[in-house]
Amino acid sequence: MTETQIPRACVIGHPIAQSRSPMLHGFWLQQLGIAGSYERMDVPPDGFEAFMAHFQADGFVGGNVTAPHKLAAFKAMTRLDAAATAIGAVNTMWLEDGKFVGGNTDAHGFIANLDDRAPGWQQQGNSAVVLGAGGACRAALYALKTRGMAVTLVNRTRGHAEALAADFAGLAGPAIAVANWSDLGDALQTADLLVNTTVLGMLGKPAMEIDLAPLKPGATVYDIVYVPLETGLLQAARTRGHRTVGGLGMLLHQAVPGFTHWFGRVPTVTAELRALIEADIREKTPGA
Repeated sequence: MTETQIPRACVIGHPIAQSRSPMLHGFWLQQLGIAGSYERMDVPPDGFEAFMAHFQADGFVGGNVTAPHKLAAFKAMTRLDAAATAIGAVNTMWLEDGKFVGGNTDAHGFIANLDDRAPGWQQQGNSAVVLGAGGACRAALYALKTRGMAVTLVNRTRGHAEALAADFAGLAGPAIAVANWSDLGDALQTADLLVNTTVLGMLGKPAMEIDLAPLKPGATVYDIVYVPLETGLLQAARTRGHRTVGGLGMLLHQAVPGFTHWFGRVPTVTAELRALIEADIREKTPGA
């Protein structure tokens, strides 16, 4: 990149028109008065390697990666950060001395959102029940493990949960326990935090139907789904008096490390930014 070029960052995927990342990073660029750009780059499945070959020459300093390129990005990096290595996925990349570094900021976004929306949540205790066994679950598990939480993983297919728990066996702290879905009620009795990492409850998906009666009154309930902005699970938990945390903040906070790498300033997740993204979700997603 020459001195006359402004730094460019992007989100790479296919399709990519639905991404809210340009709105998010564009807000920070304008707020901080930075001469830079963040763009959507629609790269077909077979075009990732060619796109990356010209990445730096085209003035890009980094970007986000989404489907279907996450595996290709993981393999293309010269170096991976600790989170990307443990989670097994790259969603953010940047250049250091001309070399690609891959990171995973979903774990940061997951825990920063929890800290922001439920201050002091960990003072209630260190026991968490996590629902799911997919990619988002991996980020949540890594984040909770770094905080020393004792985690029980519950998934309808127990084998998937056991395989995931085994992947994290090398991390410090208590081993991840696995429980059958039929035993969820028993697990909830000792939980200080309940996390849904599945797509159940997302707009257009079946509802997350679980009985919250066994859950301790002081427990926090966290759903990483953010369309709708308040899921049925969160509504039920709020009605019972639990503190609740929605998934939108995870999207907002996960963007902070990438922006910092690309543009050299640390942005802030503000009420104004949250309102901007919430309004866009409501406008473009009836029923959200």
